[in-house]
Amino acid sequence: MRSRTADALLGAELWFKCENLQRTGSFKFRGAFNAVARLGAAEQRAGVVAFSSGNHAQAMALAARLLAVPVTIVMPHDAPAIKLAATRGYGAEVVVYDRFTEDREAIGRRLAEERGLTMIPPFDHPDVIAGQGTATKELIEEVGPLDALFVCMGGGGLASGSALAARALAPACRVYAVEPEAGDDGQRSFRTGAIVQIATPATIADGAQTQRLSDRTFAIVRRELADVLTVSDAQLVEAMRFFAERMKLVVEPTGCLAFAGARHAGVPLRGLRIGVIISGGNVDLTRYAALLRDGV
Repeated sequence: MRSRTADALLGAELWFKCENLQRTGSFKFRGAFNAVARLGAAEQRAGVVAFSSGNHAQAMALAARLLAVPVTIVMPHDAPAIKLAATRGYGAEVVVYDRFTEDREAIGRRLAEERGLTMIPPFDHPDVIAGQGTATKELIEEVGPLDALFVCMGGGGLASGSALAARALAPACRVYAVEPEAGDDGQRSFRTGAIVQIATPATIADGAQTQRLSDRTFAIVRRELADVLTVSDAQLVEAMRFFAERMKLVVEPTGCLAFAGARHAGVPLRGLRIGVIISGGNVDLTRYAALLRDGV
């Protein structure tokens, strides 16, 4: 999608890749379907397990249903109600945990060992990363080479896949990942050259409440990105309002990271061709209304 208002605000030409309109409401369906589809027949029969704050959960649930693969999802008990309900609605078994006191990866590994399941993590998997990169692939193939691309970053799957796709199709494109200020582990890792782990960040961007990049995503991020930027929760709400008022799009806070970064992080963009990945639109409507009305 395009927006003359956004172009005027930044003095640039912006193309928005609207993954909020993707199946399950986020880009995560791309990586999930790719990963499940590439499993062997025996692995598919046995089933898969995944852990997620919500969007990967829904993506895995639908991908598994479409491919007739049993699926168990480990989700935080305080995940948005819409994401819990949708995941169960796709037919997944949901196991809940406390994100502030329990280790979701350990729970996933235990379930995989006990039940003989294949674990497909939300970002630390080559087939997941490759799948996520198809959003940028499609964007560049449709609109042509870009000067810069902005993507959100939690665990780094979308950022990694996007950077790899951009390097292949538009080598001069500078790729920027954007995190919430409270969850700046990726920025600190990128700038120090070593993975930094943080406590679970307190941010409205629930899809970016990760504690660290993986070795795999960090290696790609460190090599391929131009920089890692951060924005405030207030700037995310501002972007949510912009999308609702100007583009008639419902976008979750995490999905606003890329545009907020392009608008507020101080990167010179005037006169350039800019891609912005809107990563998802799965937000509880009561929470959405409250944020638009009251802010943070």
